[in-house]
Amino acid sequence: MLKRTAFIVALSALLAAPTARAQDTTITVFAAASMKNAVDEINAAFTKAINIKAITSYAASSALARQIESGAPADLFASADLDWMDYVAQKKLIKDDTRVNLLGNRLVLIAPKDSPVGNQTIGQDFNLAALAGNGRIAAGDVRAVPAGKYAKAALEKLGAWAAAESKFAMAENVRAALMLVGRSEAALGIVYETDAKVEPNVKIIGRFPEDLHPPITYPVALTANAKPQAARYLNFLRSGAAKSVFEAHGFTFLIRPTS
Repeated sequence: MLKRTAFIVALSALLAAPTARAQDTTITVFAAASMKNAVDEINAAFTKAINIKAITSYAASSALARQIESGAPADLFASADLDWMDYVAQKKLIKDDTRVNLLGNRLVLIAPKDSPVGNQTIGQDFNLAALAGNGRIAAGDVRAVPAGKYAKAALEKLGAWAAAESKFAMAENVRAALMLVGRSEAALGIVYETDAKVEPNVKIIGRFPEDLHPPITYPVALTANAKPQAARYLNFLRSGAAKSVFEAHGFTFLIRPTS
């Protein structure tokens, strides 16, 4: 009986081994929706170079942070603002010594590609509500989504928020806002410049001066329960190869590449 029990235990361990090895070659990345195109490209390069697969979940940084708080199995978090990284840091959900401010971006005003609205100079006395007319203004939810928070801060500084607020169509993330404009379901939208570049059905009609809102900063960090191999992915994000990809997609690389 003891020999049979030992055999069953050994067989179970043997059968489980491939699953363990498969898990060892996979990491889970939680990344801000605006990073999708660049990170998809980086993931492919990382897997080819290191033979570790990166599976990425894209959403608003606010949603991702709350998922991590709820116990979602993420190995790395890439946020579109400092606030949500601070949120998970305060709850001891990341490894603080791995945190780095990796990227920068810029806020732009967009319209459908065939819109008659032309280029705008965004400054004091800019009347966004009048520009939208009877149409809607798409943006990430200004209460939580980083792109929406940046947009509200800029408009408040311009004195344009009160008049425009009722026209806002608030989306769950910045890519959802981009889609509303791309499908002409919103007359205008406020998104990151990198988002506008990947949607052929929109055009940039204005750029917000960077002093109107807090610097758009993308911090990244390993989570508290990250698999050991996730450190290799973080190193790859900091590399010259990743820098080239991010810059090709319009991001500003904020650090000196590690290799």
